[in-house]
Amino acid sequence: MVSLPYMRQSHLFTKTVKEAPKDESALNAQLLARGGFVYKNSAGVYSYLPLGWRVIRAISQIVREEMDAVGGQELLMPALHDKHYLKATGRWDVDVVYKVIAGGEKEPSFNISWTHEEILAEIAAKYVNSYKDLPFAAYQIQTKFRHEPRAKSGLLRGREFLMKDLYSFHASEADLYDYYAKVAEAYRKVFVRCGLTAYYTLAAGGDFTIDNTNEFQVISGVGEDTIHVCKKCGYAENKEVSTLKKGDACPKCDGTIEEEKAVEVGNIFPLGTKYSKAFGLTFTDEKGVKKDVVMGSYGIGISRLMGVIVEQYHDAKGIIWPAAVAPFEAHLLALGGADGAGVYHALQTHGVQVLYDDRDASAGEKFADADLIGIPWRIVVSPKVGEGKVEIKGRADDHAQIMTLEEALEKMRKELDIGKSVK
Repeated sequence: MVSLPYMRQSHLFTKTVKEAPKDESALNAQLLARGGFVYKNSAGVYSYLPLGWRVIRAISQIVREEMDAVGGQELLMPALHDKHYLKATGRWDVDVVYKVIAGGEKEPSFNISWTHEEILAEIAAKYVNSYKDLPFAAYQIQTKFRHEPRAKSGLLRGREFLMKDLYSFHASEADLYDYYAKVAEAYRKVFVRCGLTAYYTLAAGGDFTIDNTNEFQVISGVGEDTIHVCKKCGYAENKEVSTLKKGDACPKCDGTIEEEKAVEVGNIFPLGTKYSKAFGLTFTDEKGVKKDVVMGSYGIGISRLMGVIVEQYHDAKGIIWPAAVAPFEAHLLALGGADGAGVYHALQTHGVQVLYDDRDASAGEKFADADLIGIPWRIVVSPKVGEGKVEIKGRADDHAQIMTLEEALEKMRKELDIGKSVK
């Protein structure tokens, strides 16, 4: 492992702060700002600082692995869109669209990305000719922009945010729904690996779908959605479309329906042929008949996931990151004049991603910062611990243990594997 300078906390670009920003009411935003993970530029717009970007990269990698596993091919599409794309599907005047007036023009001729169905449908029309070219799926992880009049709740509702959007292309609705189920399962794995319980929820369709859609909802008191859910079997419906009520018998098992506030962390849409028709996306079937390609769309809010994880995993002292998405695996603290460099290099040699707090600061300050930042394992070297020993403590544990570094490595190795794969 390369020893990067910022893995020493004395070189880390950002610093922790004791007080929450006065203009942040959401807990996720308060803790992320205090811990030096994000910087709020304006309402609903954040910069992801080095610690925060490491979390975003970890979440993105989990998403990439599961999208690749269901045949998704990663690409990157432009954020600046000529107006002909949204004009073709009647979405140019949707309220959430940010429009751009180019220099010298009086009317907007571009918009900045809020979704990419139109873009990829036009691209696909150049390469799809035959049923032999289908099915395929492509995805990207890219910044999206939406005019959100109620930009609040920190990373849960933003005007600029990071999103994974996957689009699939099929010769028939039957093939679409077969893939739809595969993506739903891939999403389940993503959320489990991120440490979240997300309910697969029936939701309303719309003008651009051929059926009801599905959302993945995480129960949370800060959620803006309301779902009717059976926690015994996991069946859930968004209250907007639900025919169920709190206390009803679940239609899928002998459980009882409960009503909960929830945050949407993902959604999947059966789009049908709306976009294909708009951009001449057709194929010739086995009998030589020309048909419209059937499409699906699948989104996960990467930055929103980061906020939801913080809402789910924290205590009075700070964040408690699940190992799979943590910025580092271990936080090494050198106290009482001890030199932790040897342990630091040994951890790196064994492949542990470690942040080394080598600052000239008090033990109390270092402990408080470690709790706030929330890295899964805290390792302490100090004269009190003794030569050849380290003190190790899981972030969510009540008590620390003293052991050799080899024993500490074995302890971490067993538990850090959790979340790396899901059946």
